[in-house]
Amino acid sequence: MCSCSKPTLRTNRLGLWLLCGALLWGGPGCPAETSQVLRDVERPPIVDLSLGPADVFEVRVYGEPELNNTYRVSPEGAIDFPLIGRVTVKGLTAGQVAETIRERLQSFIKQPQVNVFVKEINSKKVTIYGQVHHPGSFNFVESMTLVQVISSAGGLTAMAARDRIRVTRVRDGKSDSFTVNLRDVSEGKSTSFLQPGDEIFVPERVF
Repeated sequence: MCSCSKPTLRTNRLGLWLLCGALLWGGPGCPAETSQVLRDVERPPIVDLSLGPADVFEVRVYGEPELNNTYRVSPEGAIDFPLIGRVTVKGLTAGQVAETIRERLQSFIKQPQVNVFVKEINSKKVTIYGQVHHPGSFNFVESMTLVQVISSAGGLTAMAARDRIRVTRVRDGKSDSFTVNLRDVSEGKSTSFLQPGDEIFVPERVF
């Protein structure tokens, strides 16, 4: 028969208080609460990624290799597809284009399976000018950030005001501007996701 006594509720409480005391004084134990040092993760904005003129995408039809091809959207917003002819794709997402082609192919192929993969988004751009080495317009990519565009433009010049980068964005037909401090970005306080059509101006710093 075991002679060990069971721990009482009072003993358990005493041990808990001792553990808490050790944590408060920096002793080993469970990690301290970190809610004050963590920040909410900034999520990429939901943007319009529908196709437009000059965009490039690939179409694959399962079991029909002769129908697999890469297409560039015409200035009119359409492509010419085998068997079904002209397909208007402007304003459609990749999934919607696949469904449109699938429905029209049913007159020629039994239960066609169609996939569309976007290769280049040339119809949506962001523009950067000011104190960067190669100002200009760049193709927008999903989840694009300010840092990515600056990198594409060859980086900032020595005269760039890193704390006063201005982003201009059109919302509901109205132009809106806000300022980004790259120090906040480098410290993880901000991500600065961009949207199609954004214009970025990097001013010259004042001595």
